[in-house]
Amino acid sequence: VQLVESGGGLVQTGGSLRLSCAASGRTFRSYVMGWFRQAPGKEREFVAAISWNSGQSYYVDSVKGRFTVSRDSAKNAVYLQMNSLKPEDTAVYYCAAGRIDTRVGVPGIQSEYGYWGRGTQVTVSS
Repeated sequence: VQLVESGGGLVQTGGSLRLSCAASGRTFRSYVMGWFRQAPGKEREFVAAISWNSGQSYYVDSVKGRFTVSRDSAKNAVYLQMNSLKPEDTAVYYCAAGRIDTRVGVPGIQSEYGYWGRGTQVTVSS
């Protein structure tokens, strides 16, 4: 199983980036696909997630209205569209996959995800 992120880079405040996560090695139809980020000196935190089957999406409050998570079943890929970026969004962004029961709540716990990518750097300049 492999998750490979791409699309990171350097952008000015207010700009946009679209992160991609290419998934391979298995079918993720029954999985939740999550995005996490880790800023320098901080712990990794939940950003967004999407249920592959239902398309239900979840977001941390700080990105609601600015970020959109989506998936493309034909390409076995997940995306994170990030708009109105702020310097505090600067971090390494990770894609993750897990078999999570979303009936119990927002799938934001890292230990629930069994597969992780290596991350892609996003830097927002002020």
